[in-house]
Order: sequence, then structure tokens, then C-alpha cells
Amino acid sequence: HAGTLLAVIWYYRVDLKEILQALPVLIRSPQKAWSEDGPGRLALLIGFASIPTAAIGLLFKDQFEGLAESIPAVGGALLVTAVLLALTLRAWPERAQIGLGLAVVIGFAQGLAITPGISRSGATIAVALIAGIAAERAARFSFLVSLPAILGALMLKIFDGGMAQVDVGAAVVGFLVSLVSGYLALAWLVKLVQSQRFFWFAPYCALVGLWALLMNSRFAG
Repeated sequence: HAGTLLAVIWYYRVDLKEILQALPVLIRSPQKAWSEDGPGRLALLIGFASIPTAAIGLLFKDQFEGLAESIPAVGGALLVTAVLLALTLRAWPERAQIGLGLAVVIGFAQGLAITPGISRSGATIAVALIAGIAAERAARFSFLVSLPAILGALMLKIFDGGMAQVDVGAAVVGFLVSLVSGYLALAWLVKLVQSQRFFWFAPYCALVGLWALLMNSRFAG
């Protein structure tokens, strides 16, 4: 979580700097910040989107993560991801900016992505693209809205005692690997979204999901 968090922060450091600079205006006049299509509005949208994500994560975390033990559930979730990605192939009516309702829907999709087999970035970017948001803006919002979620998951892990028995050396190596690989994967994914090739992942998710379902039915039979 920490490595991925820093990778996103570094990649979108300019946007985050602008958001921090806009906070005084946002605090003094939230209505003004909302009316302008700038960093203040973006900060508000991230806040609104984080509400359903936090609610789902706190209330249903164990239930959703427990689905990892069910092969049919994971296979079905992969098929859901495949459908969402495939829908981005269609040219949807364009929308100039993300509104409150769409931000909440994206946050809801991010919350559901704790389900094993549903891609967080896949779900959030696909929802934004289907809603008509431009590729670059969709990718940017998806990863910026992930920051509160990743930070929250990291804090929960720490407070739950998940770090108590961690080997320091292994943790440092894991952190560095996740930082570098996370940044490279993020940069590559953003380019795929901008080049309208985000659907490339759909066949993979569909094949793996179908394979899981078929193997489960075979062994169950």
C-alpha cells in the first residue's frame, strides 16, 4: 500500500500540489471552488467519491474479501471486469466534467473493487469513460481518488496489528518493488487509456473468469 501510494503521489505530484494550493480558497469559499473547473472542485469531488468507498470498505470489507475463497465468485467478478472494460469500446456521449452524482458512482465502483476479481482502476476508469469523461481526465480522477482509499487501507492494516510480525528487510524490498513497478504500471496504463486501448484487458479477464468457472464446475461435478 505504501509503495503504491507514493507511486501515485509522484506521478500526479503537479495535480496534488495545485490541490494543496487551492485548499485556502476551498475552505473560505467552497461554493466558489465548486463553480470553477479547477483543483478546488477536484478536491471536493475526491471527497464526495471517498464517502461510498469508505462506507463499503468499513462495513463490508470482511464479506467481500471472504469471496476470495470462492472460485465461482472470483470468476464471476472477473467477467464483470471484462464487461466494464469491453463497454469502453463504444463511443459514449461526451461529458465536459465530472459531477457530484458521477463522483459518487465512481466511489461506489471503487468500494466494490475490494471484491477479488474486480479491478479497482479498471472499474473506476471504465465507469468514467462510459459516462463520457475524456480519457486523460478519467484516468487522473481514478488514481487521485485512490489515494484516500489506499491510505485508509494502510491505516487499517497498521491499526489491526498487521505490521507487528513483518520482517523489516522483506518489507523494505517489497516497498521498493511496489513503488517502482506501481509507477511503471500506472504510466503504461494511463497511456493505454489515452490511446483508447483500455479494452485490451477485457479478453484476458473474460478468459480467466470463464476458465475459473469451468474448472470449478468440472471439479464440483
